Parts: sequence; structure tokens; C-alpha cells
Amino acid sequence: MQKRLSGSDYLYVVTFIFMLVVALGAFFLGLKLGQQKSDAKYEALIVKKNEEEHGFTAYHQQYLVSFYHTIYQPYREFHKSWFEKTDDLQSGSIDPAGMVKELKKLADETYAVLGSKTMPDSSPMLKDAHTDYMRSLKLFSEGLGGLSSKAGSQSHGEFLKSIAGDAYLNEAKNYALKAEKEYYGSIILWNQSVNPQFAAIDVSQNLSLSDWNALPLNTKNDYAAQLMLSGKVFQAFTPQDLTIRIDEMASSGQAKNMGIGQVKQVMDMLVATEAVRPGDFLRGKDKRYGSETLPQLPFFTN
Repeated sequence: MQKRLSGSDYLYVVTFIFMLVVALGAFFLGLKLGQQKSDAKYEALIVKKNEEEHGFTAYHQQYLVSFYHTIYQPYREFHKSWFEKTDDLQSGSIDPAGMVKELKKLADETYAVLGSKTMPDSSPMLKDAHTDYMRSLKLFSEGLGGLSSKAGSQSHGEFLKSIAGDAYLNEAKNYALKAEKEYYGSIILWNQSVNPQFAAIDVSQNLSLSDWNALPLNTKNDYAAQLMLSGKVFQAFTPQDLTIRIDEMASSGQAKNMGIGQVKQVMDMLVATEAVRPGDFLRGKDKRYGSETLPQLPFFTN
């Protein structure tokens, strides 16, 4: 006759199995984290080797392209979803709780993706942009998490007001605009590396439309990015979408007829009337900017 296990024996077996599961979980988690650190270190070594072998400048086009695909594009997917979901919330086609859940999950996933990437130490402005996009995503996640309790109790209109007034989300938007400005500033440094005669301007100063008209496209885009940052213009469109609409207002004489002489005034009017849309640049670039010197980045070509 077999002896039955006592209660203490069962407790011992259960405890042993639990500890075994915890140990295995810790092992595989450590393995995954170690692999991520190893991958990041390996990417950094590859970048350094390329710099040494090919004599790349700090803002070589390869770095701009790498940043676009590994940092900028994943962030812009979240950016696009943010505006799609907030538009759905305004129309009433999504409930606040569902919106918070989806966007927070995407922010966390994108943050993890960006955290596994690196930018070369020789390109500090790209490194800063990388860091600021990650800060933005972290704050989006924290802000959305903090609003989760309101999502189930507020109406769509009330919840939109809660989003607009949330300090975490507003700071997340500011970091996103800062990162965007740093990326476009990196394009200016690339332009200087391929054309030593290229002269940058102080984008923090007011600019008249007559002075704006004489600038190359990269400088206009950098100035537009600075205007969006200083004006806290967090919108679905890109700086180059804003640039082409300013150019259209200037060349058509509309700005002059309205008595507008400063670039910032044009931007304020365009934003207030929702006259800038995502894709405006791509729809009109061939007509206006065929002779411009641009890095081969997808948001300039397709």
C-alpha cells in the first residue's frame, strides 16, 4: 500500500516547481536582455568600423538613412496612430478605454524598439534626437497610463479635454518636436559636409518672407521644424509639408495681399485654418524643388 503524501510534502513539491519556473524565467529574461545589449554593442562596433574604413563624416548620408529607418520611421508609426485614434475619438468611433489601451501598448513597443538601436558618438545631434524620441514615447506611455482611470468614466468630449490638459502628454509632444528639430538640424550638417559653401542661418530669429524665398529647401525645412517646436505645433504633417504651403502662400501673392510679411505669421495662419496636410510636400515637390540638394531619405522621395 502506497504512502500518501502529507500536506507538507505537497507544499514542498509546489514550492520546488514554483522556484524552478521562476529560475527558468529569470534565465531566459537574462538571456534576452544580454542578447539585446550584445546586439546594440555590435551595431556600435559596425558603425565605428564603417567610419574608420570609409572615412564617413559625422553626418554622412548613411547615418541619416539609418536614423530614418531605425528611429524616425518607428516613431512616426506611433505618431500616425496617435492622430488616427484621436480623430476616431472625436468622431465617436472608438471608446476612450480602447484608445488608451492601444496607444499605450504601441508606445511601449516602439520605446523598446528604439531602445535596442544606437547612433554613433560622432553624431551627437542624431544621438540627442534618438534620446528625445525615446523620452517622448516614455511620457506618452506614462500619460496614457495615468488617464486610464478617466477613460471609463468620461464622455468622449471630456476625455479629449483631459488629453489636451495632461502634463505628461504635453511634455511628450514637446520632446517629439525637439527630436524632429534635431533630425532636421542634422540634415543641415549633412548639407554643409557635401557643400562647404552652404551657409546655415539662425533659425531662432524672425524671418521675413523675402529672406525666406532666397533660402534652399533644407534650410526652409529646418526653420519650419524650429517654428513648430517653438510654437508647440504638434500635428500630423511634417516640416516639409509646412514649407511647401508657406512657399505657395508667398509665390501666389496671397500672403502679401493679406498683409503678412513674416514667415511665422504665415505658419500661424496656416495652422489656425488647418491648411497644412500630411503629404502636401510629396504632392508638389517635383514642380517646386527639382533642383534642390537633398539627402536620399524616403520622406523626400515617396
